[in-house]
Amino acid sequence: MKPLRLLILGGTSEASALARRIADEPDVAAILSLAGTTAEPAPTPVTRRIGGFGGAEGLAAFVAREHIDAVVDATHPFASRISANAVAASGATGTPLVVFTRPPWTREPDDRWIEIAAMDDAVTALGTQRRTVFLTQGRLQLAAFAQAPQHRYIVRAIDRPADIDALPDHKLILARGPFTIRDELELMKHEGIEMLVTKNSGGRATYAKIEAARALEIEVVIVGRPPAPEAETHHDLDAVLAWIADHRRTP
Repeated sequence: MKPLRLLILGGTSEASALARRIADEPDVAAILSLAGTTAEPAPTPVTRRIGGFGGAEGLAAFVAREHIDAVVDATHPFASRISANAVAASGATGTPLVVFTRPPWTREPDDRWIEIAAMDDAVTALGTQRRTVFLTQGRLQLAAFAQAPQHRYIVRAIDRPADIDALPDHKLILARGPFTIRDELELMKHEGIEMLVTKNSGGRATYAKIEAARALEIEVVIVGRPPAPEAETHHDLDAVLAWIADHRRTP
């Protein structure tokens, strides 16, 4: 039988873990697709493409042109547009689709969470009194915080955000995770962090900042997830590998 042509929509630790596990599988020919938002993405053990597809129609055309047999959506839980495009392209081409994502975080008894629905609400949640705020929601959506210039912002990102200078009082930390709880505790203590802003990305890779905030009794402004894609979903790598194996055996 010919190898299964597998498209992995990636950019997450889940996508990287899946690529590593199937890299040496002779009956799977995988393509890992990255959005291209990171200037220097980490090396991958499978064929890689970078850039968008041009919406659902462009993704469907790519699937048809490359004779893709199955698609794994392992994008970030907040990448709702590409996930919606994956569902639409799957329906248009009849290509099997599975979502591989991490479960969301849940509040622990000592967590001091302020749960909000959208990033724009975070500015209001910070309050009017000056605070030192740790922004870890990614490179995007920084400009919204320019509406609250009274705060000091500590921004951590892999690449320099284009709109970082919109924040009059900020410090930029360029770093690539994962970060240990010791790392996060040291940073938060050193910078005098009083509030943390993050998305409910879930999983273990970035959970250390939540644990550190809990230990230091720091308030966490946390953005809830968008609606999940309407597709079969797994949180476990072995379950996704089993799904791939099932489709490999399908004539």
